[in-house]
Amino acid sequence: MSVITITKNNFEEEVLKSEKTVLLDFWASWCGPCRMVSPIIDEIAEEHPEIKVGKVNVDEEDELAQKFGIMSIPSIFVVKDGKIANSTVGAIPKNKILELLK
Repeated sequence: MSVITITKNNFEEEVLKSEKTVLLDFWASWCGPCRMVSPIIDEIAEEHPEIKVGKVNVDEEDELAQKFGIMSIPSIFVVKDGKIANSTVGAIPKNKILELLK
């Protein structure tokens, strides 16, 4: 499954009402660590069709960034049944991101 761009317009449908676990990556194009994590997030989306993977550009979606209390990026959240189940801040390796999903 490919990565979905999450906006305030599709957030409720794609994240809160998702029957699948959602992995959310809050990022920005100017962020070096975000650029390191981005290909890993893309890989996870391709390798794990059982989860939904979304990216939120904090520059374009400041309302969502505020809702999640984003202070540093990349910030990664796992949302299950419409609730935050896990989160982390900063560039972390693929195996650590996958651990968040457990």
